[in-house]
Amino acid sequence: MITFPHRHLLGIKGLTEQDITLLLDRADEAVKISRQREKKTSTLRGLTQINLFFEASTRTQSSFELAGKRLGADVMNMSVGNSSVKKGETLIDTAMTLNAMHPDVLVVRHSSAGAAALLAQKVSCSVVNAGDGQHEHPTQALLDALTIRRARGTLARIIVAICGDVLHSRVARSNILLLNQMGARVRVVAPATLLPAGIEQMGVEVYHSMAEGLKDADVVMMLRLQRERMAGSFVPSVREYFHYYGLDAEKLKAAKEDALVMHPGPMNRGVEIASDIADGPQSVIEQQVEMGVAVRMAVMETLLLSQGLSQNQGPRP
Repeated sequence: MITFPHRHLLGIKGLTEQDITLLLDRADEAVKISRQREKKTSTLRGLTQINLFFEASTRTQSSFELAGKRLGADVMNMSVGNSSVKKGETLIDTAMTLNAMHPDVLVVRHSSAGAAALLAQKVSCSVVNAGDGQHEHPTQALLDALTIRRARGTLARIIVAICGDVLHSRVARSNILLLNQMGARVRVVAPATLLPAGIEQMGVEVYHSMAEGLKDADVVMMLRLQRERMAGSFVPSVREYFHYYGLDAEKLKAAKEDALVMHPGPMNRGVEIASDIADGPQSVIEQQVEMGVAVRMAVMETLLLSQGLSQNQGPRP
């Protein structure tokens, strides 16, 4: 039986180095399964996974769906746009309704910070946060960490530059928490308008110049410019933003010669990153997608099996 002291995965905050290492090690095993001809296992056979996405995200939802199916779980995707939530049903009402269906794991994505934590208090199953507002996106940080660790062998003492719209990014927050916990040196590079107040308190080095922020970096992690979350003008223009903060060949020269280039997706080519860099030899963006399925398999397997739930055991008392 797996020993994991958490019933839910609501964020990276609260995870120890040992917790993170356990999840990454199990994800490494899941990569092997995903690369086999026979990809389906019976690990979670008989268990039910509900994907509850209040925000549209084709990539994340399909990744969780594929992960659950590869583990043998019964997977249901709730189309919230067509559900009673749109008719005035509250989040707690939805939680009570779903709880009556006896799911074993609920994967939640919501535009409000804290939504996943609220649901976790109202249901009797495990809850996985697939992104809540500008708060956290823990599985994205784990898949980024797995991608880096497989390429570099370690997360300790490497320099990671997280560049772009840090202010609106739950991906940035989760990555900062994880990388600091694992001993990496983290930088954020952005215009002042796209940095949250007091970001230095998270243990990062702050830069406003790509040339300075990328100097000798082992990893360059670009963030999507989240214009749908911007109420007001945070950048003068997309063209000017790319000129100063978009990753192109010239800016990338400041980083180490073999620096990894990452992006959580979906990419705005020509805004955050030039196409030749996104598709170039230093890019591990496709690997991030592959690692996403493996990490989500590892998370659900770890949460459920650590509670003694498997195809050979009865329901949770």
